[in-house]
Amino acid sequence: MVRALGRRARVASAAALLLAVLAGCGTDSSSGGGQSGAPLADEPSSSKVNVATAEMVEAKKASKVEACEEGPVSDGGLPSIVLPCLGGGSSADLASFEGPMVINLFQGFCAPCKEEMPALQSFYESYGDEVPVIGIDVMDTVPGVALEEAISRGVTFPMYADPGGELQGGPLTARAVPATYVLSSSGEVELLQMGGMTSAAQVKELVEKKLGIAL
Repeated sequence: MVRALGRRARVASAAALLLAVLAGCGTDSSSGGGQSGAPLADEPSSSKVNVATAEMVEAKKASKVEACEEGPVSDGGLPSIVLPCLGGGSSADLASFEGPMVINLFQGFCAPCKEEMPALQSFYESYGDEVPVIGIDVMDTVPGVALEEAISRGVTFPMYADPGGELQGGPLTARAVPATYVLSSSGEVELLQMGGMTSAAQVKELVEKKLGIAL
């Protein structure tokens, strides 16, 4: 399942209530799946969303979530957009990421996102050396919930944040969440799946098909 993004971003308390209500909404979609047809959310101001509060920093330190890392900016296929690290740490320019890579877009109050996390984590544990995974908490006014949910589900791959919707309109546009993309070694970005991944085997099969590789 996927959850369509709402029409208007709210202040933190209102957003929390709205997203909690909508978290289970959406329809199933297949590989390279379709869209829910719901309108995009208006992007919240990134300056008003703290993605590394003291509580978040402490929670991340106590977890096994890996540190965010940035390599030299290259022509890896992604635009040059600097994203802060969810829960504190080094920011990274998307242009520093090179494929093959799996990129998962999620939100804290998105039920399908939470259901999918264990499958992505299991894939990362088995194949992360060959195809790394990163998460990006998108257009979320309550990033602390996103971090808490990820930690509670055993996520260890690095996670970034895009509270202001800087990715919208580019190759990693979030029309609904969860949305997972793959970045090929040649710099091509392609939608892997919009929700519904339930096992590492399923993620592996989709990645192999989309990237044309054998894991």
